Amino acid sequence: MFNLKKIEKPVEIEEGDSFKAILSKYGALALDKQENLSELIGETVGDLDIENSVISFDDIKMPVQVLGFYSQDADQWSWAWNCEEIFGNDLIESAIEIKKIGDKFDIPEFNSQLINTDYDHCHHIAMTATAILGFDGYYAASEDGLDIFVVIKSDLIKENNTVKKFRDTFYTFQKNFKIYPRIAFESYTKLKGYGFKPHDDFYLAKIGESRVMAGFTERGNVTRILMFGEDEQ
Repeated sequence: MFNLKKIEKPVEIEEGDSFKAILSKYGALALDKQENLSELIGETVGDLDIENSVISFDDIKMPVQVLGFYSQDADQWSWAWNCEEIFGNDLIESAIEIKKIGDKFDIPEFNSQLINTDYDHCHHIAMTATAILGFDGYYAASEDGLDIFVVIKSDLIKENNTVKKFRDTFYTFQKNFKIYPRIAFESYTKLKGYGFKPHDDFYLAKIGESRVMAGFTERGNVTRILMFGEDEQ
């Protein structure tokens, strides 16, 4: 008799996913990455060099790709994949990849040239793109009434994989973003490569010898987040 091990469902975009569902799946990991980036750059304002595809924070220089930009006057997001004549093809490869995903799964936020929205939603778009494409962070550089959103890939950005970081990041994400907390916890756990175990009213993330537990109401809202094991505090 074969002992078939249950294959865990991977985190991926599925047919019919709303943008809220996609943000729920990828947003916590993106927030995790942003916190790592903040540890590196602190409060330093970035200097974007489009011509050389680099952003600088004083002596720290990192390569970038342009996702899109937000017009403060028009309250409008424009995707870089629609602006090849401005940025050039090499600088918008990541934006083009996001458009392909938008076309495949019919996601308006990813395949609409222009989106009438606010500044916060632009950050949500950048967050999902950062995590989906495997970048290490993103940054919004202000240039003459525009906020140019770029994704960053650099070994200079170090990961913090403590249990406390996981717990605190999930707490912050579910508290400050309109998402589906159950989806967010499961996805964040799996994308970090941790063990995941669901129960009816709580989920567990297995991080080494430690555990993080998130309790939920019947409607899926978070009731408590607890940490057990090393780094417990």
